[in-house]
Amino acid sequence: MDNESPLKAIIVVAATALVCSILVTAAAVSLQPIQQAYQDLERNRILVRISGAGDAVDEMSDRQVIAAFQNLDARLVDLDRGVFDETYNPNTFDARKAAAPQQFTVVIPDDQDVAGLGRRSSLVTVYLVQEGDELQRVILPVYGQGMWSTLYGFIAIENDLNTIADMTIYGQEETPGIGDRILRPDWQARWRGRKLYDEQSVFRFRISQGDIEPDSPAAVYQVDGLTGATVTINGLMNVMRYWFGPHGFATFLKNFSTTGGS
Repeated sequence: MDNESPLKAIIVVAATALVCSILVTAAAVSLQPIQQAYQDLERNRILVRISGAGDAVDEMSDRQVIAAFQNLDARLVDLDRGVFDETYNPNTFDARKAAAPQQFTVVIPDDQDVAGLGRRSSLVTVYLVQEGDELQRVILPVYGQGMWSTLYGFIAIENDLNTIADMTIYGQEETPGIGDRILRPDWQARWRGRKLYDEQSVFRFRISQGDIEPDSPAAVYQVDGLTGATVTINGLMNVMRYWFGPHGFATFLKNFSTTGGS
């Protein structure tokens, strides 16, 4: 074929593109296990941090983080019945995938879908932090719609199953410098010690739009908001309202407080 032939040029370009696409695909496939391992390690580090390790987790080696994570008692919770479920492995069960239209799907009623989820998995992995036979904390996953993205976080609650021990948002794509201020450690620290429910088990937690009166009886349920991030904050408030409401963890927490979740 003539070297100046347009057909030859097209063939060379097509062949080059094909080889490059094969190489890129092969690289992506070969790197996927490494990427997943890194994501798992970062998730484990987050869980260890709010399990009570705090900033000390930053000084831990990867091996120490993995060991600390393995000390957490992972359990699957059946949200609809509010009890533990031992059918599947809690360490491998993926609630996000299960929330697709498959066997674990639960459609959220419109009047309860304040977090904009549409559907959720009926089974969710939670983590119990224990010291000997004593329960110290329970770590619960939460997620829902912010302004531009889905917010993913964990809420750690004390063994009274009502007091927030710690919280973290680990996934979001909100407006830089505005909505993403929910990642600020100093703001997240304000959640510690706040109550979720009152004495009648009514959900009272709020993210305030203004200054909180420290002497007010409601102050124990409130966290200061973030100026300029109203939509993201409202989304996060709806995440809390859904997951600690009757369609989220409320039934489980009530059962666990009286029967140990059995």
